[in-house]
Amino acid sequence: MNVKIRALALLTTLLFATSSFADLLGDEKVEWSQVPEKVQKTITQHAQGGTIEKIEKETEKKKVIVYEAHVKKPDGKKIEIKVEEDGTLFEIEQD
Repeated sequence: MNVKIRALALLTTLLFATSSFADLLGDEKVEWSQVPEKVQKTITQHAQGGTIEKIEKETEKKKVIVYEAHVKKPDGKKIEIKVEEDGTLFEIEQD
Protein backbone atom coordinates (compact mmCIF):
# COMPACT_ATOMS: atom_id res chain seq x y z
CA MET A 1 0.00 0.00 0.00
CA ASN A 2 2.80 2.42 0.93
CA VAL A 3 4.52 1.75 -2.42
CA LYS A 4 1.34 2.63 -4.33
CA ILE A 5 1.00 5.94 -2.50
CA ARG A 6 4.63 6.85 -3.21
CA ALA A 7 4.25 5.90 -6.87
CA LEU A 8 1.11 8.03 -7.17
CA ALA A 9 2.84 10.97 -5.48
CA LEU A 10 5.81 10.66 -7.85
CA LEU A 11 3.59 10.53 -10.94
CA THR A 12 1.63 13.56 -9.77
CA THR A 13 4.85 15.51 -9.18
CA LEU A 14 6.18 14.61 -12.64
CA LEU A 15 2.92 15.63 -14.27
CA PHE A 16 2.98 19.10 -12.72
CA ALA A 17 6.71 19.55 -13.35
CA THR A 18 6.30 18.65 -17.03
CA SER A 19 3.39 21.03 -17.61
CA SER A 20 5.22 23.85 -15.80
CA PHE A 21 8.30 23.34 -17.97
CA ALA A 22 6.16 23.34 -21.11
CA ASP A 23 4.86 26.77 -20.12
CA LEU A 24 8.41 28.12 -19.88
CA LEU A 25 9.66 26.77 -23.20
CA GLY A 26 7.34 25.73 -25.95
CA ASP A 27 6.05 25.86 -29.48
CA GLU A 28 2.58 27.07 -30.30
CA LYS A 29 0.94 26.69 -33.69
CA VAL A 30 -0.31 30.07 -34.94
CA GLU A 31 -2.33 31.32 -37.88
CA TRP A 32 -0.81 33.58 -40.55
CA SER A 33 -3.00 36.46 -39.34
CA GLN A 34 -1.37 36.20 -35.88
CA VAL A 35 2.15 36.65 -37.27
CA PRO A 36 3.57 40.21 -37.14
CA GLU A 37 3.71 41.98 -40.52
CA LYS A 38 7.53 42.26 -40.50
CA VAL A 39 7.81 38.51 -39.87
CA GLN A 40 5.30 37.76 -42.65
CA LYS A 41 7.36 39.83 -45.09
CA THR A 42 10.61 38.01 -44.24
CA ILE A 43 8.98 34.58 -44.49
CA THR A 44 7.39 35.45 -47.85
CA GLN A 45 10.71 36.71 -49.24
CA HIS A 46 12.54 33.50 -48.31
CA ALA A 47 9.75 31.03 -49.13
CA GLN A 48 10.59 31.47 -52.84
CA GLY A 49 7.03 30.83 -54.00
CA GLY A 50 6.61 27.86 -51.68
CA THR A 51 3.52 26.87 -49.73
CA ILE A 52 3.52 27.66 -46.03
CA GLU A 53 2.28 24.46 -44.40
CA LYS A 54 2.53 25.46 -40.74
CA ILE A 55 3.75 28.31 -38.55
CA GLU A 56 4.88 27.92 -34.95
CA LYS A 57 5.72 30.55 -32.38
CA GLU A 58 8.62 29.42 -30.20
CA THR A 59 8.58 30.95 -26.74
CA GLU A 60 10.76 30.90 -23.65
CA LYS A 61 9.37 32.12 -20.33
CA LYS A 62 6.29 33.33 -22.24
CA LYS A 63 8.40 35.64 -24.44
CA VAL A 64 8.49 35.08 -28.20
CA ILE A 65 11.89 33.95 -29.40
CA VAL A 66 11.25 33.14 -33.08
CA TYR A 67 8.52 32.30 -35.55
CA GLU A 68 9.18 29.10 -37.49
CA ALA A 69 7.50 28.59 -40.87
CA HIS A 70 7.42 25.12 -42.41
CA VAL A 71 7.48 25.64 -46.18
CA LYS A 72 7.15 23.26 -49.13
CA LYS A 73 8.97 24.77 -52.10
CA PRO A 74 7.71 24.36 -55.71
CA ASP A 75 10.41 21.70 -56.33
CA GLY A 76 8.99 19.62 -53.45
CA LYS A 77 11.83 20.30 -51.02
CA LYS A 78 10.88 21.36 -47.50
CA ILE A 79 12.54 24.14 -45.52
CA GLU A 80 12.05 25.76 -42.14
CA ILE A 81 12.37 29.52 -42.00
CA LYS A 82 13.02 30.97 -38.55
CA VAL A 83 12.42 34.68 -38.07
CA GLU A 84 12.81 36.87 -34.99
CA GLU A 85 9.83 38.91 -33.83
CA ASP A 86 11.29 42.11 -35.34
CA GLY A 87 11.45 40.49 -38.81
CA THR A 88 15.15 39.59 -38.76
CA LEU A 89 15.96 36.29 -40.48
CA PHE A 90 17.36 33.92 -37.86
CA GLU A 91 17.91 30.70 -39.79
CA ILE A 92 16.82 28.61 -42.78
CA GLU A 93 16.99 24.83 -42.39
CA GLN A 94 16.69 22.26 -45.16
CA ASP A 95 14.55 19.25 -44.25
